[in-house]
Amino acid sequence: MYAEERQQAIAEQVRANGRASVAALATRFEVTSETVRRDLAALERAGHLQRVHGGAVRAGVMRVIGERGIDEREVTQTDEKAAIGRTAVRFLPPDGGSVFFDAGTTTYQAAVALPRDRRLTLITNSLPIASLLAAQNSASLHAIGGRVRGLTQATVGAETVAALERLRVSTAFVGANGISEAHGLSTPDPDEAAVKSAMVRVAQRVVVLADSSKMNREDLSGFADLDDVDVLITDSGVDPTFSAALSARGIDVVIA
Repeated sequence: MYAEERQQAIAEQVRANGRASVAALATRFEVTSETVRRDLAALERAGHLQRVHGGAVRAGVMRVIGERGIDEREVTQTDEKAAIGRTAVRFLPPDGGSVFFDAGTTTYQAAVALPRDRRLTLITNSLPIASLLAAQNSASLHAIGGRVRGLTQATVGAETVAALERLRVSTAFVGANGISEAHGLSTPDPDEAAVKSAMVRVAQRVVVLADSSKMNREDLSGFADLDDVDVLITDSGVDPTFSAALSARGIDVVIA
């Protein structure tokens, strides 16, 4: 088979199935993985597909996104975020454990759903979440200091990262602006990315809370690989193909 014929067949397979892996294509066409990668690079340049880690997906699936302020995000996907927050309660550690709440409107909903009788150590870098949890009399609340980023009302900077790196927490509820196979978890601001990365490093279990609009999307600053994620809680709008790909990477994908 000529290279042009093979590339046409690859493009047709990706269009039909939504995705294809390098390993499967190499087996099908009896060529090396490096040959497949060259084919995928040529097809991507021609606009027929988009490469991701380990393979390719349909052209146009991946989108790079910008950042919206907290006021705008509070009024988008509200039902989905509330359902995700309620579902997150299932992943709380036993009493005596510790929970980190990342800044964000979806993680805020997890704080809203937190049972008031749980005896947990609660930690956050979010001003709105800290204010909400301050009334949680049965829990111990720790607000992480640092420079406040107005757009997200989150503390960031070297002081915040240093404080986080001294901790070890049972569970971290982490938000993301984008989740993709190629780029992992991402967010627009490098300072917030540094804080989120520290959260992931110090948590025994990482539970990502993100509605389906964040899937197959990328932003400027990556902060975690998919291999760092234990659980992803999202809504029923997630692309089944993408969900299956995450499950294949060992992530427990939970539909709220």
